[in-house]
Amino acid sequence: MSTRETAQSVWAAIEPHLQEHGFELVEVEYGQSGGQWTLRIFLDRDGGVTLDHCQEASQLLSPVLDAGGLVKGSYMLEVSSPGFDRPIRKPSDFERFAGQPVKLRTHAAVNGRKRFAGLLQGFEDGLILVECDGTPYKIHIENLHKANLDR
Repeated sequence: MSTRETAQSVWAAIEPHLQEHGFELVEVEYGQSGGQWTLRIFLDRDGGVTLDHCQEASQLLSPVLDAGGLVKGSYMLEVSSPGFDRPIRKPSDFERFAGQPVKLRTHAAVNGRKRFAGLLQGFEDGLILVECDGTPYKIHIENLHKANLDR
C-alpha cells in the first residue's frame, strides 16, 4: 500500500471517532522523517486546539489505529493543530476560507502551471476557484496535490 493510500485509509477509519469527540480532521500525512515512519494527524475544533486536546485525540486514536492494522510496521504518531498555514482539502474548507490567500499545488498542470499563490475565491461544481495575479483559475479537486492557507 502506498503512503497516500495509507493516509486515505487512516482518514476514513479515524474521522468518525474524532467527530464524535468534537474534533475536525484537517489532514493526515504518512511518510518517513529522519529515517522513521511518522503518521501526522492535524485537528481543529471550535475555539482552537490545545496540547491537552492533542493528547486526548492521541489516546482516542491509538487503539483505533492498532486494531485496524492500517499502518504496517512501527511508526510515530503525531497529533497537532493545523497551525498558521492550515492545510485545506475538503470542499467545505474551500468555501469556508474564500477570500483568504492560499498556496496550491496540482498533480497535473493547469494552463501550464502546477503552483498557484493567490486569493481563494471559493468552490463550485468540484472546482477550486483561485485568482493569481488577476487571472482566475479553476482547479478540479481531484487534481489537487496540496493546498494551504498563506497567512
